[in-house]
Amino acid sequence: MPKQKTHSGTKKRIRVTGTGKIVHAGSAKRHNLENKPTRRTRRSDGMHVLAKADVPRVKRMLGI
Repeated sequence: MPKQKTHSGTKKRIRVTGTGKIVHAGSAKRHNLENKPTRRTRRSDGMHVLAKADVPRVKRMLGI
């Protein structure tokens, strides 16, 4: 039986933490940053935990 391939788009966007949580980068930090309030850009920074409903599908894509 052939090996399962990791979804290459998913592996670039999502990572698994040491405790097993799946995290992804937040939105709203790519462009038009001059027009957005600093407060908003600070809050949108960083990683966010993936929604519970999406976890099984993403795990399958990553081969976990």
